[in-house]
Amino acid sequence: MPEFLKSPFATGPTVSPMDVLVRLVLSLVFGGAVAWVYCRTRKSHPIATSFPTTLVLLSVLIAVVTQVIGDNVARAFSLVGALSIVRFRTVVRDTQDTAYVIFAVVVGMAVGAKNPWVALLGFCIVALAAFLMMLIRPAREEEEDPDYVLSLRVGLGQDLNKLLDGQCDSHIVDRKLLSMGTGKQGIALTVIYQVRLRPGGSPDELVRILNRTEGVQSVQLERRGWEEN
Repeated sequence: MPEFLKSPFATGPTVSPMDVLVRLVLSLVFGGAVAWVYCRTRKSHPIATSFPTTLVLLSVLIAVVTQVIGDNVARAFSLVGALSIVRFRTVVRDTQDTAYVIFAVVVGMAVGAKNPWVALLGFCIVALAAFLMMLIRPAREEEEDPDYVLSLRVGLGQDLNKLLDGQCDSHIVDRKLLSMGTGKQGIALTVIYQVRLRPGGSPDELVRILNRTEGVQSVQLERRGWEEN
């Protein structure tokens, strides 16, 4: 191997296998604790079955990455370049879920960097804050009906407001546009809304109404955060 390649990539502090194992086990414990806090503080909301598992795995993987990088700047840039080809298409629809993703990342990074006390103290403070926020959360938020994700495929040129107004108003109290794109080689429009049904509103009746609406090619209504096992 040429000398200019050996220097930045082959050097670095030597870590014993037992030390690596201890860090990974600690990151697994902390990741599990983060997932537990998430499930306890978000139990009033629909939870995707894979999200707690993702938090645990993310904590361990970040600990591994931190040990791989160490203090080697060249290795850090190489890893960034390698990970840049990975594209994540799943949308985290709640800002609190994003906070828990960062929580797992920080805990795993602290353990991987051989700072377990930082991970422990940070976990305790964030967990305390999460439980306090759950206790003082307005009762109105707990009583709200769950949000749904409404996916529509309509013909190009259709007026979306007209499609969702009228009969749909008796079922939908609020809607927010999440994404919009074309399909079927540009002859159809795919639109995704986050909608909230009115109290007593019927999801199946809403789907039937939209399915009978002229210009609507397909309808899918999914409860936010729900996922099959």
